[in-house]
Amino acid sequence: MYRTHTCGELRIVNAGQTVTLAGWVQRARKLGGMTFIDLRDRYGITQIVVEADADPALVETASSLGREFVIQVTGTVVERESKNAKMPTGEIEIRISSINILNKSVTPPFTIEENSDGGEDIRAKYRYLDLRRPPLQRALALRHRLAQEVRNYLDSKGFLEIETPYLIKSTPEGARDFVVPSRMNPGEFYALPQSPQTFKQLLMVAGYDRYVQIVRCFRDEDLRADRQPEFTQIDCEMSFVEQEDVLEMFEGMMRSMFKNALGVDIPNPIPRMSWYDAMDKYGSDKPDIRFGMEIHEVTSLVKGHGFGVFDAEEYVGAISAPGLAAYTRKQVDELTEWVKRPQVGAKGLVYIRVNEDGSIKSSVDKFYSREDLEAIASAVEAKKGDLVLLMCGPKRKTQTRLGVLRIELGGRLGFRDPKVFAPLWVVDFPLLEWSEEDGRFYAMHHPFTAPKPEHLDWFMSNAKEDLERVCANAYDFVLNGTELGGGSIRIHNADMQKRMFEVLGIGPEEADYKFGFIINAFQYGAPPHGGLAFGFDRICALFGGQETIRDYIAFPKNNQGRDVMIDSPSKIDAVQMEELCIASTVKE
Repeated sequence: MYRTHTCGELRIVNAGQTVTLAGWVQRARKLGGMTFIDLRDRYGITQIVVEADADPALVETASSLGREFVIQVTGTVVERESKNAKMPTGEIEIRISSINILNKSVTPPFTIEENSDGGEDIRAKYRYLDLRRPPLQRALALRHRLAQEVRNYLDSKGFLEIETPYLIKSTPEGARDFVVPSRMNPGEFYALPQSPQTFKQLLMVAGYDRYVQIVRCFRDEDLRADRQPEFTQIDCEMSFVEQEDVLEMFEGMMRSMFKNALGVDIPNPIPRMSWYDAMDKYGSDKPDIRFGMEIHEVTSLVKGHGFGVFDAEEYVGAISAPGLAAYTRKQVDELTEWVKRPQVGAKGLVYIRVNEDGSIKSSVDKFYSREDLEAIASAVEAKKGDLVLLMCGPKRKTQTRLGVLRIELGGRLGFRDPKVFAPLWVVDFPLLEWSEEDGRFYAMHHPFTAPKPEHLDWFMSNAKEDLERVCANAYDFVLNGTELGGGSIRIHNADMQKRMFEVLGIGPEEADYKFGFIINAFQYGAPPHGGLAFGFDRICALFGGQETIRDYIAFPKNNQGRDVMIDSPSKIDAVQMEELCIASTVKE
C-alpha cells in the first residue's frame, strides 16, 4: 500500500500515530529553516512539515519538490500550533521522517486550486489537470451520488437496468443524427441513438414492464451551456400505466434525489401547469416559477387609442418589473436594445413608470390618458416603484419574447437564486405543431406520443383546426426554468401509429422503411405503456448550482463540438477511407 490514510482523513484524534500519505504537491514553502508542504489528493489537503534539524537528505529532497510532484511521505501526526479552521485537516500536520518522490512534474500551465488562474480554453486542453481541482472533484462526486440514488430508488421499485444498442438505424425526425459507416456493408451507415426510444418500447412489447438505463445519447445540434453532442439520460419506461402513475413514480425519484443528495425537501405533490398556461403566463414551456412577474395580456386595453403600433398587431402583452421605475432613460434604452437582439427578436419596448410618489409616466403618453395608463398598470398588478414593459406582435412569438425578457430581469433583480428549487410538471402539450413553411404538421414531442383519449375524435379528423386542438398525453419535468425531463404515454396500437404517421405526412413506404420493426411489433400484443427521460447532466448541474453542464462531465466538448485535449474530431487516413467506401468532398 502506498498510503495508510488519504489526505482528507486525519483529525486531532489521530495525533501520535505514524502514517503514510501519498498525493500531489499543491505547494511547498520555506519559513525560517522549516519546509511546509501542502499534500493533496481528491479527499483533501494535509500539511506536511520538514523540521529544520531533520536529516539533511530529507531537507534537500523537500527543497527540490515542485508543484504537482507525486510523492509519498511517512511521519507522525501532531497537533498544529496555528490551526486552520477552513481546512477539515486544519488541526493537525504530519512531521515526516521520509519522502519518496514517485514522479516529477513539469510546471503546470495553470494553478490547480479552488480558483484557477487558467482560462477555459487552456483548462480544456489540459482537462486531466483541471479535473484535479476541488470544484470539478465535487461536481463528479455529486454526479456519482445522484447516479447511485437513481439506481437505488428505481431498483427498489422493480426496474431492470437493460442496455440498448449504440449502432442503430438513422430515422431523422428532429436533431441530426451522428452516422457511422459500416465496413462490412459498403455504402450503408449506422446512426448513434438520439435516445433509446424505440428500443424501450420494444422492451415493453417483450414484457419487461419496468426498464431503466442511465444511457449515453448523441445529437448533432448547435451547442450551448446545457447541451453537448454526447449526453446522458435517465431513460425509463413502464407498462400498464397511465399518466398519473408515471408522474407519481418519478416525483418520488426526484424527491429521493433531492433529499438524499442535497438534504432538500421539495413540494409534495409537485405543482402542475398546462402548456397553455405556461405560455400565457411565462412565455415559456419551461417556466421559472421561483418568482412572479407574470405576463398579462392587455390587448383590449391598449387598442383603439390611436397608437398605430398596437392597433396593427394581434396581441399586446406586458410584465411588471418590481422596483425598476427608478431606471434612467439610458437604462431603459439599453433594455430596449437588448430585446432587439436577434436572440430575442423584438422590435422594441413600450414602458410605463409607476413612480413611488404615485405619478405615472409612459413612453406613449400622448396616446393614453392617466386613467388609461393606470388601468394597464392595474391589469399587470404593478405597484409603486414598478416599471411596466409592453411588447406586441403575433401572440406566441410575443409571449416568448416577454418570457426571455422576464428571465433576464429576474436575473438582474436577484430572483434566480440557485439554492432555491422550484420544480414543476408541465402537462397537456399540443400533440402537433403546424409549419407554415413546410405546410405540414410535426410532432411536438415525437411520433410515438399518444393523443389524449378524450381528443381522439379530433385526432381522426382531417380538419387542420381539429388537429391543432389535440393535446398530447405528454409531460415535462421543469426545474428553475430548465427542462430536466420529458415523456409521454405512448401509442401502443398499430392502427393508431399508422394514423400518426399519416398526420405527419410520412407515407406507408417511408413509415415501413423507418419504423416497420416497431409497427410490426405492435401487432403482437403491445401493452399500454409510457415513460420519460431525464437529462442527467442537467440534473447534476442544477443540483450543483450551475447553469453549464461541462463541469459535470469528465471530458466534455467545446462549443464547436471539439475535444481540444485529444484534438477530436480528426481526419482519418486514405486506407481507412477506402475500407469504409467513403470519400471526402472537403477541399484541402
